[in-house]
Amino acid sequence: MATGKGGEGGLAGRVAVVTGGSAGIGAATVRALVRDGAAVGFSARNVEAVAALESELSATGARVVGVAADMSVAEEIDRFLGRVGEVLGPVDILVNNAGAGGAPEFEHSTDEGWRELFDLNLIGAVHATRAVLGGMRERGWGRVVMVSSVAAKAPGTPPLDYSASKVAMVAVAKGLARHYGRDGILINSVLPGMVMTSMWGRALARIAEATGSSVDEVGGNIAKGIPLGRFGTAEEIAAVITFLVSDAASYINGAAIDVDGGLYNGLY
Repeated sequence: MATGKGGEGGLAGRVAVVTGGSAGIGAATVRALVRDGAAVGFSARNVEAVAALESELSATGARVVGVAADMSVAEEIDRFLGRVGEVLGPVDILVNNAGAGGAPEFEHSTDEGWRELFDLNLIGAVHATRAVLGGMRERGWGRVVMVSSVAAKAPGTPPLDYSASKVAMVAVAKGLARHYGRDGILINSVLPGMVMTSMWGRALARIAEATGSSVDEVGGNIAKGIPLGRFGTAEEIAAVITFLVSDAASYINGAAIDVDGGLYNGLY
C-alpha cells in the first residue's frame, strides 16, 4: 500500500476501484484516475504485475492499493474490496474491467469453459457492483463503468462465449442505470474495439502461426478494416472511462459508448 497526497484533479477526494487493473486498459485507467486525483484500489491475478504498478504509482505520492485477487471468485472479490475500504475508504467509483477472451471455436468450446468465462467477465462484475451500490446510495453519489466490447453489438464466432458475456454486461448496466439513477449513481458501459493489449497480441500471434505470416502482417491486414486504419490504445479507452466517472459526464447514464475507431457501423 502506498499513501500520499495524490493528485489535485477533478476526482480529488474520490475513491476508485479498477478490476483487472495491472495491465492493458486496466492499468491505463488506474494511471488516468490517479492523474485526476482519485485514490485507487486495483486488482489482478498476477502478483508481480500488481506489485510493480503499485510501486510505480507510490513513487508519485498517489494513494493506491493493489491486491492480487481473482475476480471470478466471490471470496476474492470481497477480500479485495474489504482491503480497499480499510486503506482508502468507501468506494465512489467502480470500473469493472477484469475479463478474458473466449474459446477459439464454438464447436470446441465446453460448458465448463463458458461458465468459467461468465464467472470472470460477468458474475465478477455483478458481485463487485452489488457490493458497492449500498454505500454509493447512502452517500448519494457513485459511478460504475462496465468495460464491455464492440463484440456486444456485433457478436460473432469466434469467440461467441466472449461476445455473449459482454452483451450481458451492457444489459446489466442499462438495467441498473434506470433503477439507481435517482440515487445519484450513474452506470455506463464502454465498448472498446480492437485495442492493442496483450489479449490482442496473443490473438495476432495465433493467427500468424496458423497462416505462416508475421504478426506485423496480420495486424496490418486487420487494421485495414478499421476506419481509422489502426488499432486503438489502452490510454484512449482509459480517457473515455475517466470522462464517464467525472462530473463532466453528469447527465450520461445507461449509455453504451463505442470506442472503436468507427469499426461498428450499426445505428444502435
